[in-house]
Amino acid sequence: MRSRVDAARGVAQGAGALGTRDRRGLDHARPLRGARVLRAAVAHRSGLPPAAGRRRRWSHLAALPDPARSDRLHGRVVRSGLRGRRVGPGPRRHRLPRPREALRPDRDRPVSATLATGARPDTLDGFYRAVRAIGRFWLWFFFRSVDVRHPERVPLAGPVLLCINHPNNFIDSLLVGGALQRKVHYLATAALFRNALIARFLRACGAIPVYRRQDDPDKMDQNTSTFEACYKAFAEGRLIAIYPEGTTHAEARVQRIKTGAARLALGWEAQHSGELRLIPVGLNFDARKSFRGRVLVSFGSPVPVTLYLDAYRADPQKAVAELTSAIQWGMESEVVHVERIDESQLVRAVQDLYRAELVRELKEERGLAERQIDLVRLSRAIVDSTTYFKTHDPERVERIWQRIQSYRALLAEFHVKDEAVRARLERRRMRQRIRRGWEAIAGFPFFVYGATVNFLPYWVPRWLARHMSRKETDYATWRFMAGMVACPLFWGLETWLVARLAGGAAALVFALSLPLSGVIAYRYWVGAGRLRSRLRFGALSLTREQAARRLIAERQELITELERAKNDYLSATKGSSF
Repeated sequence: MRSRVDAARGVAQGAGALGTRDRRGLDHARPLRGARVLRAAVAHRSGLPPAAGRRRRWSHLAALPDPARSDRLHGRVVRSGLRGRRVGPGPRRHRLPRPREALRPDRDRPVSATLATGARPDTLDGFYRAVRAIGRFWLWFFFRSVDVRHPERVPLAGPVLLCINHPNNFIDSLLVGGALQRKVHYLATAALFRNALIARFLRACGAIPVYRRQDDPDKMDQNTSTFEACYKAFAEGRLIAIYPEGTTHAEARVQRIKTGAARLALGWEAQHSGELRLIPVGLNFDARKSFRGRVLVSFGSPVPVTLYLDAYRADPQKAVAELTSAIQWGMESEVVHVERIDESQLVRAVQDLYRAELVRELKEERGLAERQIDLVRLSRAIVDSTTYFKTHDPERVERIWQRIQSYRALLAEFHVKDEAVRARLERRRMRQRIRRGWEAIAGFPFFVYGATVNFLPYWVPRWLARHMSRKETDYATWRFMAGMVACPLFWGLETWLVARLAGGAAALVFALSLPLSGVIAYRYWVGAGRLRSRLRFGALSLTREQAARRLIAERQELITELERAKNDYLSATKGSSF
């Protein structure tokens, strides 16, 4: 579908009204499955904040694409220049470029380093290609959509260092590896190499062991060999990926990163100036632990390491610290980053209650489909506005938080979900109700079939994930990996039984139907859950009318309070928009 962006108009003011738009270009999100890579005319300025002492300009908050100017197959279109920004002062100046300046692309530099140097594109070996293909299939099955933003910023050849946030353990590596046409050499904790079989597999995939202090402090000196392996890979024009946070975590933020990425980049550039591309990468999960969730993989503007070389030769520690700050800012600009941990609960609560209202208004006023709306940018909008009011009107923040807690207590008291109350307020049209009813009736046989043949492949990984996960970030990985084993195992047994009973042709048709029927059954089950919730609220309206009215009134007042806060924020921060 082709999509055109109106250059003179932009995002909605107050969840729908149009404001000023950046004319410089358009970012493209492309699907994880095979598609023609779109080349941007030039990478745009990073959306990072100015250094301390300068007045901060608040960014646009929800960049919502017009449905017309991008080869969008499975992802959504997003605009450049309006990325959410981190709140707070920048790093020290001291003759070194600020992170915002460091991430500003060189406009004389070609889009692709491959075109500039004439280097041969990096090729995939047979084993890695097979592993990547298997991983891409399971990513397609596990996630509802995987959108990739700015893959063209990663050149097809030459040394590259990716700095990635780490919210979801093993799945993070599959996502980045599946999004790129090059072999990705990950720096992986040496603890994974203790098992000989796993170590052999990881090395075949190109992984390089790195020794962390929390794993074994006595082996930190062995990281010298890690740096040598990385330099050798760079010399061969390879792509290396590192998780600078040092560990996986479930926080809605980029933790303070380690200095290893900066030391690695500066150590190489000191001997081979201008060759390395250092690119921050952000992974955004709409629902980290859920089956059929949504993911955004965002490649940021390259950080020009050469700007730090003079300072590195004079004072290596200072240059490493400054480059680390620039990488930190670059990574934060690609994710939904909540600066203060104590604000995360409030941000999540406002997002759960209010983001759907913003989506509904934008769908009605601009005629966009839900998948055309950038939910990540809306979440950044909520983060920025929450941070603003936390500083300028903390009493309002506390008042809203108390109202949210009160409303949640009522929902728990009457065993009702917020989605059911919101659905009652929306008052769907009769035609929509008839269509939903027909879909429920017609889809029931498919649900029964899909649920029957996929019950064990779905339930067993879920059970294992619940019992094997030691922390939140392990759950999705355990479920994903268990599913990669359970699904082929149970599907194979079922197909064998069908072949014995009905022959090879029937078994082939049956085997091909298994993945799709599982997805259909899951979607039907989720829809049935929403219907059960709404029926429960309908029963409450009949048996305890005053309680139902109280819930509706509480939600309406809460949304009105959030609307006022949004409008006040837009007025106070000229040029910002939802």
